Amino acid sequence: MTVRNLDILFKPRSVAVIGASRRTQSVGATVLHNMLHGGYTGMIYPVNPKYDRLAGQKNYRSIAALPEAPDLAVICTPPATIPGLIAELGRRGTRSAVVLTAGLARDKDAPERALQAAMLAAAKPHLLRILGPNSVGMLVPGIGLNASFAHTNALPGKLAFLSQSGALTTAMLDWARTKGIGFSHFVSLGDLADIDFGDMLDYLANDAGTSAILLYIESIRDARKFMSAARAASRNKPVVVVKSGRGPETAHAVASHTGALTAGDDVYDAAFRRAGMLRANTLEELFSAAEMLARLKPLAGEGLGIMANGGGPGLLATDALVLGGGRLAAFETSTLARIDTLLPASLARANPVDIGGDASADRFSGVLEALSQDPNTGAVLLIHAPSALLDSDALAQTLAPIIRNARRNVFTNWLGGEAAETARRISREAGALTFDTPERAVQAFQAAVDYRRNQQMLMEVPPSVAQSFVPDIAAVRKLVEQALFDGREALGEPEAMAVLSAYDIPVVETRVAQTPEQVAELAQAIGFPVVVKLISPDLTHKSDVGGVVLDIRSQAQASMAARQIVERVRLHRPGARVVGFSVQRMAESESGFELILGMATDPVFGPVILFGQGGVAVEAIGDRAIGLPPLNLTLARELVSRARISKLLAGYRHWPAADHEAIYLTLVKLSQLVCDVPEIAELDINPLRADAHGVLALDARIVVRPAPAPGQARLAIRPYPKQLESRLESNGQTIVFRPIRPEDTQAYNDLFSSMTAEDVHFRYFGLIRSLSRSQLARTTQIDYDRAMSFVAMAPGDVPGTERMLGIAQAIVDPDNFCAEYAITVRSDLQGKGLGRILTTKMIDYCRQRGTAEMVVYILADNRRMLTLARHLGFGETESEGDGVLRLTLRLQH
Repeated sequence: MTVRNLDILFKPRSVAVIGASRRTQSVGATVLHNMLHGGYTGMIYPVNPKYDRLAGQKNYRSIAALPEAPDLAVICTPPATIPGLIAELGRRGTRSAVVLTAGLARDKDAPERALQAAMLAAAKPHLLRILGPNSVGMLVPGIGLNASFAHTNALPGKLAFLSQSGALTTAMLDWARTKGIGFSHFVSLGDLADIDFGDMLDYLANDAGTSAILLYIESIRDARKFMSAARAASRNKPVVVVKSGRGPETAHAVASHTGALTAGDDVYDAAFRRAGMLRANTLEELFSAAEMLARLKPLAGEGLGIMANGGGPGLLATDALVLGGGRLAAFETSTLARIDTLLPASLARANPVDIGGDASADRFSGVLEALSQDPNTGAVLLIHAPSALLDSDALAQTLAPIIRNARRNVFTNWLGGEAAETARRISREAGALTFDTPERAVQAFQAAVDYRRNQQMLMEVPPSVAQSFVPDIAAVRKLVEQALFDGREALGEPEAMAVLSAYDIPVVETRVAQTPEQVAELAQAIGFPVVVKLISPDLTHKSDVGGVVLDIRSQAQASMAARQIVERVRLHRPGARVVGFSVQRMAESESGFELILGMATDPVFGPVILFGQGGVAVEAIGDRAIGLPPLNLTLARELVSRARISKLLAGYRHWPAADHEAIYLTLVKLSQLVCDVPEIAELDINPLRADAHGVLALDARIVVRPAPAPGQARLAIRPYPKQLESRLESNGQTIVFRPIRPEDTQAYNDLFSSMTAEDVHFRYFGLIRSLSRSQLARTTQIDYDRAMSFVAMAPGDVPGTERMLGIAQAIVDPDNFCAEYAITVRSDLQGKGLGRILTTKMIDYCRQRGTAEMVVYILADNRRMLTLARHLGFGETESEGDGVLRLTLRLQH
């Protein structure tokens, strides 16, 4: 279950407070007081077996005594009573409850967990949704609902705030009220027994009264559900998150507090980025970021133009920008020429622009207009220091029309205290993003840049198979199964190299010897110089025992190196087995870079991909970036850009740039391996040597274990489902039926362009001339866990291209109950059976995934579509008004 009955939870017509009390400062008394004095106009029923009246209200001694089944029950009774109360409420017809009681499941090993399980079992037959337990409650200020034991009420507004911490919930409620911040929903999620972050994101994403969603997260349980919901919500509105547990000590405390395993902070960071969310570091930043994103225009770029009436403030802003990883805009020559006509000769023409302490309103206006029209400038930061020569309020009034009409975002910093408040208000009302200090303005700009990047990543839904290579999956499975059969977790280096080679990752030539004499013979055959390495199932890191000898240039040196390796193993690890030696040609590149590519299995998000600077000191260097598979080339490029070594890979001085495309493609291939083989638990390619000519894996380590979940279920993001592809030979032409991919954008646009005006009207219920970029992206870049689009593709006119003949689309609700269906077929191909094939394929798919029903909306005069739908079993026709019919197909019995 996800959003089922959440409407009832947040819009109840009646509320029962079970455990209501007259005992001062008790939870039951506080909840009843809040319900009666928050402005809620629905029915309120106190329930307590001891009283006839409470707080001037009629009290009911039991649930059975209530005059009706309440939409919502707020429960604040002892833990042992909860399962029975939930069962009784469910039988009575209640469909939502807030359980404030703590102690049901704090410790995963505690006997109280049985109470939580019993509570959920009692709720399940009735689809009764539970918020909590161990919740402070929830507030919906728009309807005056305060179903909590918070000490104050919330102001109405358009922000939704979700918190996993009860103490933080009440603290933030108090803080927000003093700041005048209002909310559409203010929710304490508690122990997340039923309703979790994924459910709430799904619900709030489609709530018209919510403009942005703010989260305080300690841990995530269902990673795939969270990622799907977060990505869907982020497409609709800003989602900003604060995550606690950033350090290892704090992370341990969080795990013991929430009873859930906590992923590493860098993995959470990668997940938030991939979901299109913005991460804030503090709660104050959380609300500032939400306000900023709500007012932000789309950024035109990532370079910031800075102007100030003084050198010092401009330099402070520049320092904050550069040290924070941002960059100054490089102004166009024409922009510099315009500035030149406005500034006195004594001032430099550069970014940041010092317009002088004696700057007039005209000079401010002219420079601001020039910067806001510069094509290389993503946004403008205007800094004003108080001056006796120019009234700040009057200046703000002069600049307001420019700010209002600017094509760029304008960030302003009016330095000073109360004297600058009016200028700040005028700027804010004109559309500027206004901050108290230059540093905070720059932080906000960088947050906007991060959000822009995350939104771009959100539009990437990569295929699980890179089109440029065909992996030998069978060879890899054979190696993995043999290792598991032998009871080994670690593959030998030659086996690991064979796995990489099967996925077309270039590897250094490697041969295996059992004796020092064979080492010498193989070294001669390979050609000097060579590297000799230890093969031992008992030693993970060969270099720790001197198990790697480099730059061997003769047979004598080769056999001696093998003998010395054996001696060092006996000295340092006498119990370790030596089963042989690998002999490799030594890669001699004076201009190469040593990288590490790898994967690990996170306890929450499953497989994660690592990239960074490699070598023996990889842990000490600590240069790494984390991403979630599956990856495509765009996502791989972004992953590489976040590692410090990426700056070196671009080349410097006499050192040539590395082959970036080869690095990106290797990451994609590694991601594909992770998606295909769930038994791989850990993998290191260290080092992967990268230079101007490509990449070469010099060493690899792979750990395998029985698969924790079937197929791709362990992945937080479902990759392209290649298994759903099929082919049909028709009139000498091969038509491929497959799920849509992101690279189908142009083909889909061409399909739309081929449609007649009548077909466009039938499909989109109106006449539209073209599809927007967002419409194209939403159609071609889908979450395969939430939606499916099957396309029919034929070879295009240009070799190597494809032409889209038709597309069948189904969007499934979060409960997997109803799939809304639509279909488009090229106008010149209609009536030839293509629509029937696509629709049948979609019906079979939805039925297999357990979807209860499909619905399709058809204009009453679209006779061809009505005939097709009815022929395939769509019935139960209902009129939706305006000539639109709703047809339903039941899929499950």
